[in-house]
Amino acid sequence: ITDVDLVQSQLRIASGESLEDLGLRQEDMRIRGAAMQCRITTEDPANGFRPDTGRITAYRTPGGAGIRLDGGTTLGAEVSAYFDSMLVKLTCRGRTFEDAVARSRRALAEFRIRGVSTNIGFLQGLLQEPDFRAGNVTTSFIEERPELLAARSSADRGTKILRYLADVTVNKPHGERPSTVYPQDKLPNVDLSVAPPDGSRQRLLELGPEGFARDLRDRKALGVTDTTFRDAHQSLLATRVRTSGLLMVAPYVARTTPELLSVECWGGATYDVALRFLHEDPWERLAALREAVPNIALQMLLRGRNTVGYTPYPERVTSAFVEEAAATGVDIFRIFDALNNVDQMRPAIDAVRATGTTIA
Repeated sequence: ITDVDLVQSQLRIASGESLEDLGLRQEDMRIRGAAMQCRITTEDPANGFRPDTGRITAYRTPGGAGIRLDGGTTLGAEVSAYFDSMLVKLTCRGRTFEDAVARSRRALAEFRIRGVSTNIGFLQGLLQEPDFRAGNVTTSFIEERPELLAARSSADRGTKILRYLADVTVNKPHGERPSTVYPQDKLPNVDLSVAPPDGSRQRLLELGPEGFARDLRDRKALGVTDTTFRDAHQSLLATRVRTSGLLMVAPYVARTTPELLSVECWGGATYDVALRFLHEDPWERLAALREAVPNIALQMLLRGRNTVGYTPYPERVTSAFVEEAAATGVDIFRIFDALNNVDQMRPAIDAVRATGTTIA
C-alpha cells in the first residue's frame, strides 16, 4: 500500500545500502488503500489449533487483481510434523479496508485444500465478525466467541461428486441391478464333497512333458482350453475379476468339464492387475486355483523375455520365475512374442523345458 517492496528494501539495506540509496524518505511515504494478510496453516481450530499432518490430496488457490500468494506447497505435498504449519500467505489489497476484507473473504472461499485440516473456516468466520472488522479486538476475542472454532466446516462437495461419479462409472454403468440374482446363484447343483475325475493334469504327471506332448499330437479329439479365468475378463473387464470370484466357480469347472486340455488362469495382465489394482497376491491366487482344480492342467500366458512385465528381463529372472510358477501350479506355459520372434521366446522355452515337469 506504499508501493515499496519491503523485502527487497530490507535485503538491500542489509547489504550496505542506505535509505537514500533506495530513494526512500519518510515525508514521501503515502498510504494508498488498505491490505490484509491471512496465513493459511494446517492447524485445526477445533482441536486447539493443533498442527495437522498428511498428504495434500487437492490444492486450488484463488487469484485475480489485488491478491498475492506467498507459499511453496503443491498438490501431493507431504505435510510433516517437523516444519512450520503454514502453507501459504494470502495478502489482499483494496482501495478501502472494507474492500480488502471483501476481497479476502472471496479469496478464502476459493481455496480448496484437502487431505489436511486448515484454519480457512476459522478465518472466514473471523472476517464475518463486525467487531473484528471494526478493530475491537482484545486478547480474549477468540475465547469469547467459541463458535469461531467450528465455523464453516468444509462440505467437500467436489470430492463427494467425484467419488459418486467414479462409483457409478465402475459399479453401475448401466444403472441399478436389474435383478437380485448373483453369479453364484447360477452355479450347477454339484456335490463338491466328491473328488473331481482325473483329467489332463493326471495325464501330464503320468506321461511326463514329452509323453504328454506326443499323446496330444496323436489324439484325434480337439484339445480345448478354457480362457475365461484370464483372457475373457482381461478383454471385457480389464482383468478386474478377483480371486474370490474365480475360486467360487473353479471347483465346478473341475467337476463338470474334466475333459478340458487346460484352464488358462494366470499370466498376461493378471499378475500386474492383481498387485496394482486388486491389491492381491498373484502367487496366492495361483496356489489356490491349483488346489481348487487338481485335475485339469493350469496354463499361463508368458510374454517371452518380458515374463509378466512390460520390459525385457535377464534370462536368470525368466528362469527363476518359470521355476517358481511351475512349483506353485502352472502346468502349461503359453509363450508368445509380439513379433513372433522365436529367439526372443527361446530363453522362456528353455526354462520351461528345464523344469522337467511342464509344457512349453
